[in-house]
Amino acid sequence: MLQGVIVATDETLTEAGISNSSAKLLPPGTVLISIFATIGRTAVLDIEAATNQAIAGVVPKDTDQLEPRYLRYFLDSKYAELNRTARGVAQPNINQSILKALDIPLPPLPEQRRIVDLLSRAEGILRLRREAEKKATELIPALFLDMFGDPATNPKGWAVATIGELLTDGPQNGLYKHGSLYGEGAPILRIDAFYDGQVRDLKTLKRVTLTPEECARFRLRPRDLVINRVNSPEYLGKSTIIPALSEDTVFESNMMRLTIDETRALPEYVIELLQTAHAKSHFLSKAKHAINQSSINQQDVKSLGVPIPPMSMQRDFVDKVGQVRSIQSQQSAAADKAQAAFDALLARTFNPH
Repeated sequence: MLQGVIVATDETLTEAGISNSSAKLLPPGTVLISIFATIGRTAVLDIEAATNQAIAGVVPKDTDQLEPRYLRYFLDSKYAELNRTARGVAQPNINQSILKALDIPLPPLPEQRRIVDLLSRAEGILRLRREAEKKATELIPALFLDMFGDPATNPKGWAVATIGELLTDGPQNGLYKHGSLYGEGAPILRIDAFYDGQVRDLKTLKRVTLTPEECARFRLRPRDLVINRVNSPEYLGKSTIIPALSEDTVFESNMMRLTIDETRALPEYVIELLQTAHAKSHFLSKAKHAINQSSINQQDVKSLGVPIPPMSMQRDFVDKVGQVRSIQSQQSAAADKAQAAFDALLARTFNPH
C-alpha cells in the first residue's frame, strides 16, 4: 500500500524485465497514486522505480511551479471523491482521464512548501499514533506467550485437552438465509464483523428475517466462541468471543459456534489461543482446499489441542487482557482523533469554501 515517501522497494526488476514488459522507469519526484484496489493511496518517489498497472505515476512538468509533495497532498484531499467515482463503475478503478480532469490550486512555490511543511508535521503525528496503535495490538499475543508459553510446544508442561473435551455445547454450524431475506429483522454475525478475537461494532451488523424457531436455534449467547469454517486459507479459523448482546443475534452459515465449559477453561483464554500460530497451523493442516476457498469441519476444530493452565492463571490473564484492551482503546481513540484532525486540515487547505 502506498503512503508517504518511497526511499526503497522490497522487489526489483532487471533491465531485461523492464524491456520485456509494459513497465517503465519513473524518476524521483514522481507522485504515485493507486488506481485499482486501494484506490487513492499516494506516495512520492525518492528513487527511480517502476510500478505495476495498479499504480499511476504523475510527473510534474515543472517542479519550479509544482512541488511534488504538494501535489501528493492535493491528491490525498481528493481521496473520498476518487473512491466515489471508482464505485460508479463495474470494476472499481480510476483512470488517467479522471486524474487529468482534477483542478489543482497552484499558489506560489514558497506557499506550496509552507503547506507541505504544515501537512507533513500533522501527518507525522498521525503516523506516530498509528504506530502506537499497532504496537498496542501486539501486547496481548506477547502476554499470552509470556504467561503460558507456545501452545505448540507447551514448554510449561500443562495438561492438554482437546477443544472437543472442553465443550458444553457445539460445535454448531450457523444459519444460511437467502440474500433476499437480508435487510430487516435480527442482527446476524458475519465474518467481516470481527478481528483479532473481538467483535468490532454490534450496531453495524446486517439484519435478516428469521422464524421464531431459527432465532431460538441460532441465537448467540455472551461468551460463546465463533470460528470461521469456510474462507480463503489466510482467514480460515478466524474467531471471536461474543460480548454482551442487547438483542437476539444469530450467526451465519460459514462459521460454527462453541460453548466452553468454564470449570475447565475460560473463553477469554481459549479465544486468545485460537489467535496463535499453533491454532492457525492446525486448521490449515486439516483444511480441505478448493478453488479460492478452504474449509474445516467440526471434527477439525474439536481435535485442536489446548494446554490447560491453572484457573487462577487464566483469571490473572483475563484481568491483564482487560487492562491491555483499555490501553488499546485509548490508542485507537487517539489515532482516530489524529486522523480526523489531519483530514480536516487537508480539507481546509484544498477546499477552503
